[in-house]
Amino acid sequence: MKFYEYGDKKLPSIMLIHGAGWSYWLYLQEARLLQNKYHVILPVIDGHGEESEVPYISTEKAADRLLDYIDHNCGGKLFALSGVSLGGQIAIELLSRRADLAEKAIIESGLCIPQPGLLRYSLFVYKHFGKWLFSKKFNQWALTKLPKQMHLPDEITALYLRDLPAVKIATMNRVFETYYRYQLKDSLKDSQADTIYWYGSKEMKCIKQSGLLFESYVEKCQLIELPGYRHSEISAYHPEEWVEKAEQFFNR
Repeated sequence: MKFYEYGDKKLPSIMLIHGAGWSYWLYLQEARLLQNKYHVILPVIDGHGEESEVPYISTEKAADRLLDYIDHNCGGKLFALSGVSLGGQIAIELLSRRADLAEKAIIESGLCIPQPGLLRYSLFVYKHFGKWLFSKKFNQWALTKLPKQMHLPDEITALYLRDLPAVKIATMNRVFETYYRYQLKDSLKDSQADTIYWYGSKEMKCIKQSGLLFESYVEKCQLIELPGYRHSEISAYHPEEWVEKAEQFFNR
């Protein structure tokens, strides 16, 4: 697992965990906006980006690796923790491991209710169409079809088209097998982090349901709907808004 760091290490540490298929650069713009106030840590999850040759094992194993990094580089604690989609689920697992791991946490669309139907569907689709869906040519075309409000800067587009085709079908299958089976741990109820859970109004119902379940486990949690937003939209496509909302939360 590789880590990118932005800002002085003496500043409060924030870890931002990307979603499946993406890499550290999903949060690159946020990191640059935050680096004058925080030490921002962007991991590259196993099986993704530059770590595409490292087998992805599970949400729990990813949390093991991140916790090891936090223990050795951040004194065992963070000021804030955030993640989106798969990264949100990994962040949930981290909060389950240590009650005082972070003062603040932003979970964005972290699935935590098993979805056997979506698991079967995803495995079928990627078995038959995975190479095409992850090809550079298809994704060059797909990016042109996104709504105007979901435009990626040229720098991020180049990194996206570099790294996405490197993700192996076996990695995505393993992600699906663990992501869609994940269940909340009872230890999450001990979390002391001041937490918000974001979900887009245009997401699948299981994401909002996950947010409601997560909220029921965490004493200090606020569930927030992002009107008109799709899955991972605010973190991937609206970094200035992400930072504005995050800083309001950090400072309250």
